[in-house]
Amino acid sequence: MVDAYRNRLQKVGTKIGLDGFIITLLGMILLAYIWPTPGIKQGIFSLKEIANYGVSLIFFFYGLRLSPEKIREGLGNWRLHLVVQITTFILFPLLILLLGTIIPVTGREMLWLGVFFVAALPSTVSSSVVMVSLAKGNIPGAIFNASISALLGVFITPIWMGVFINTSNGDLDLSVIIFKLILQVIVPVALGILLHPKLGAFADRHKKTLRKSDQLTILLIVYTAFCQSFAEKMFNGFTIFELFFLGIGMACLFFLMAGTLTVISRLLRFSREDSITALFCGSKKSLVHGTVMSKVLFPHSAAAGIILLPLMFYHAIQLIAASIIAKRMGEKG
Repeated sequence: MVDAYRNRLQKVGTKIGLDGFIITLLGMILLAYIWPTPGIKQGIFSLKEIANYGVSLIFFFYGLRLSPEKIREGLGNWRLHLVVQITTFILFPLLILLLGTIIPVTGREMLWLGVFFVAALPSTVSSSVVMVSLAKGNIPGAIFNASISALLGVFITPIWMGVFINTSNGDLDLSVIIFKLILQVIVPVALGILLHPKLGAFADRHKKTLRKSDQLTILLIVYTAFCQSFAEKMFNGFTIFELFFLGIGMACLFFLMAGTLTVISRLLRFSREDSITALFCGSKKSLVHGTVMSKVLFPHSAAAGIILLPLMFYHAIQLIAASIIAKRMGEKG
């Protein structure tokens, strides 16, 4: 009976563009609402601490899979790379800063912080490459840009967040953040890159297992973040209409950036393949990096669930929209 219900749920999710992971992610939020106690416990073996260990493992295995040879091979198409990285790390954040001067955010500062957090994140790795492949774009260019974006995001995302919070009269101790960043992110990535010649092939052979490990860590981070937010009643006062408009806003942001990238690609006379790569690598944002970075940047914040909310909306929207666009482009190509 349970298996039949689960299969039906997965079929419905597939029809509307949601995969099993997104559905499980929503289930973790519901679980946090119903049963928040396990997620707020403290201790070296608490779920919060296990999630911390998971963050380091994710970045270690990312470094392990990152091939310096492939990065060197992809350096030639510099115009494509510049468009993708400038859009990801400059145009996105500047657009949100501009909108912040127009849209009133009083009383919803944490939600707005979450929106800016989305803008400051790197592109996705695996799904960008998959979408480019499906749309018959430049796959080597997609692999290069997705990999470089993830690596740059380790440094650029915290810098943007520090600037945004401090200019918004917030309080972010950058010295503590930098220490945690080095310990939990940079050291594991560097160690993984150093061990790539010996263990890179092993990581490639077991990438499906490692992907499941990444997803498990993400689910754990989301669960503990929302447990804290629900336990401290951070969502009190939010209406269903606000959440609806947040979803609409994230959809508009995705399509605005996708449209901008399409126009830029035409102006620069990119080939069809490069235009497709720019579109999918430049408009997408990484749920993996967002969740693990939130653990580093906002480790004890009761508002972590609110901060992650825009990212979860954006991730679901980009997954559905990009899948439809990629499929249609692939059929035309």
